[in-house]
Amino acid sequence: MLTLDKLRITQDDFALEADFRIAPGARVAVLGPSGAGKSTLLTTIAGFLAPHSGRVLWAGEDITPAAPGERPLSILFQDQNLFPHLSVSQNLGLGISPRPRLSAQERARIERALDRVGLSGLGARKPAALSGGQQGRVALARCLLRAKPLLLLDEPFAALGPALKAEMLALVAEIAREQGTAVLMVSHDPSDALALCPETVLVAEGRAHPPRPTAALLADPPPALAAYLGPHAGP
Repeated sequence: MLTLDKLRITQDDFALEADFRIAPGARVAVLGPSGAGKSTLLTTIAGFLAPHSGRVLWAGEDITPAAPGERPLSILFQDQNLFPHLSVSQNLGLGISPRPRLSAQERARIERALDRVGLSGLGARKPAALSGGQQGRVALARCLLRAKPLLLLDEPFAALGPALKAEMLALVAEIAREQGTAVLMVSHDPSDALALCPETVLVAEGRAHPPRPTAALLADPPPALAAYLGPHAGP
């Protein structure tokens, strides 16, 4: 379980508070106006930004002082964070170990992960030789290999077309169910939240609110969210 305990994040004149829990295996969207702090919230949970006060806990353990690599999570950004000079298989190998030479068993795990995300036979290619959707699949395969209990998504599929994005969200949901992974996904698109996440955290006016059912929140959005979504707000 992810617990944000009286968390307060400050940057210059910006402040954001959060005090709620995310259950193991839950899939939760993070919605709110631009600049409200959605990505900042994920960055703090991931350990790249220290909170002003409060704690981040996983399964009751305080991970606030832990470095990003020591936290029980994986994070996907919009740029996928793939190393362009490494092959697909080498990029995936970093999800297993920083060692350049992997065992036969570890290489077999990489092949299974590629097969799982529909990229069999593409391990030798460089990221630049892949489409945007294929690069997203490589990033997901790396998370699959890491098998961490929490997955943070900071709009990694925002640049994809509607059909491909829907396919990627379905793949995330499938992998999360298989591994029991909790997912926290920043999105600007309410349809993405509905597709993947039964619950949603609203970030607005200096607060990340506790999760609410996504469909109910979008059917009757509070003023800050309604103004952001526009006149066609609602599922």
